[in-house]
Amino acid sequence: MSTTHPYGDLLAFTLTSPEAIPPSLTLEAGIEATGVAPGVAILRPTRPHQEAFILLSAGIHGNETAPVEVLNRIVADLCDGRLPLDVTVMVMFGNPAALVAGRRYLDYDMNRLFMGRHAGQLQAVEARRAAQLEEMARAFFTQADAGARRWHYDLHTAIRGSVFEQFGIYPFPDGRPHDRSELAWLTEAGIGTVLLHSQPSATFSYFTSHHFGAHAFTLELGKARPFGQNDLPRFAGIDRALRRRLAGLSSTAGIQPQLYRAKYDLIKETEAFTLYLADDVENFTALPDGYLIAEDVGMRYVAHGGQERILFPNPKVACGLRAGIVVEPATL
Repeated sequence: MSTTHPYGDLLAFTLTSPEAIPPSLTLEAGIEATGVAPGVAILRPTRPHQEAFILLSAGIHGNETAPVEVLNRIVADLCDGRLPLDVTVMVMFGNPAALVAGRRYLDYDMNRLFMGRHAGQLQAVEARRAAQLEEMARAFFTQADAGARRWHYDLHTAIRGSVFEQFGIYPFPDGRPHDRSELAWLTEAGIGTVLLHSQPSATFSYFTSHHFGAHAFTLELGKARPFGQNDLPRFAGIDRALRRRLAGLSSTAGIQPQLYRAKYDLIKETEAFTLYLADDVENFTALPDGYLIAEDVGMRYVAHGGQERILFPNPKVACGLRAGIVVEPATL
């Protein structure tokens, strides 16, 4: 990577100076780079380009390092002229302090603090950062003309493994139809399974979908590992698809992914909550008919029908939060 400007290794710049804003520069590659906040920059071509705005976020959870490394390489190749840019893109490393600490979060799970939920956790470092990310996304997308295309890909890796290694989450569309071409793009990116969310949520991707009509997705790309321990070739699909999108190239795939729909959440109401799944159970593990999934005071969650699967099981969350999602097969 280039050492002539910080965009040659934006990750190193961010980890070394997590409170520093990247400088604003006009690069020899024909890109105007504008530092917006720590870990956040906008890149736009100096030449005429498509009226399209793409937000790429990673590191909302500080222990999910591989997507940050993928974006870092893409930024370096854009800014050093190895990859053409034909759109306007904002790159966000979501939680620099947690990335430096190597922790999922410092005070509170940031991806449950969007849609204004940060106002209820003002003591948390992540609440202040979530509010900042919301405002930056708002400024970014509202500068676009009404007819401009808007995308947001929020890149993650999961705490645990998955039966389907890489999968996407399609936020609740607020009455809009699901976009089959966007689903096909996910297949092109190597993401063969998609969860259709059935209700609003406090995630970053729902925020941009709801407020700005962006084609927004949360993408779970494998298992969370520390910096230096990621097998980056396993992320070749999303890397290649993002590069094509940034270069303004059209999608080549027409295959639809397999779809699931959130059926209901497992809510941890009290400290008596018990999850009857092994600590190492993988996402999308099938739940046999009649299986007792979890129970709490006055509540039993029992699998029904034999087609349900478990997603994001985590009994260690605070009371009142979701301890897992039961999903079922879906069609459009």
